[in-house]
Order: sequence, then structure tokens, then C-alpha cells
Amino acid sequence: MTQIKTLTTIKAPIEIVFNNCRNIDIHQYSASKTNEKAIAGKTSGLIDKGETVTWEGKHFGIYIQHESIISEMNFPNYFVDEQLKGQFKSFKHQHFFTQKENKTIMTDILDYETPFGFIGKLFDKLLLVNHLTNFIIYRNTILKELSENHQHQPPQNRNTFYPK
Repeated sequence: MTQIKTLTTIKAPIEIVFNNCRNIDIHQYSASKTNEKAIAGKTSGLIDKGETVTWEGKHFGIYIQHESIISEMNFPNYFVDEQLKGQFKSFKHQHFFTQKENKTIMTDILDYETPFGFIGKLFDKLLLVNHLTNFIIYRNTILKELSENHQHQPPQNRNTFYPK
């Protein structure tokens, strides 16, 4: 089992950060480098407890699908998305939010396990853990910028807002 943990400090109210984090449209915007799209289940707007989404994106040169469910939610402090179907043996992404003065601390804890025994563990150590860490950090950069500007939808023109 591999665990990735990131902390992001955002100068915005906790409710804005929480909702932006569970916004399907913002996720698609932040994951455009992998051409990730919501193709089934909840495909737009705010996802809630018990709802599912199927993502399709290009990772390591191949298109893969990942279906997840929001298994737990406590607005505006916590939610969990877990894999129902996909490439991982297990995949659980916990999102924690705490308000400190005029800032929100967003903590991501991603626990996952790769299939294919030794080969899967080697792939994880050589490539996957860095890929997923960078994916989360980049996504959180987008969430931070949108939340700090009190935006609840991705910009129409990527060139005006999209970090490099």
C-alpha cells in the first residue's frame, strides 16, 4: 500500500474550497493535461455522498477508466472518494478541510495499492507515485487559484488562468 499526503493552504472560506474540490467541472479543467473527462454517473457540477463518477483519461500513453463513489461526506470538513472499478487493487482518496483564521488548510491523503505483485510495486516506485503526487499538486494549484478568486466554475478561456 502506498500513501501520498499533501497539504495546501488556501486564502478562502472553507465552504468555497470544499465545493470547488468536489466540483466535476473544475476537476476536468485541472486534469486536462491527461484529457480526463467524466463519462458516466455524475458528469457535471457538485458530486455528493453516494454518487458515482466514471473518469476516462490518458495516463502513461493509454486511456484508462476509473469509477469512483463518494463514500463519505461531512460538509464542509471531509469527504472520501473510493474506486469501484479501475486499474488499482484499491484506491481511497480522503479530503480534509480545516479553517484557520482566513485560510483553509486542505489535506489530501491518497492510499492505493497496485495490482500485478512485484511488477506493480516496481511500477509504483519508478513512475506511479510521482505521477499521482504531481497530479494532485497541480490539481490543488488550480483549486487554490479558483478558490482564492471566489470562482466556482473553471474559466472559459484557459489562457487567462491556467498555471503552467
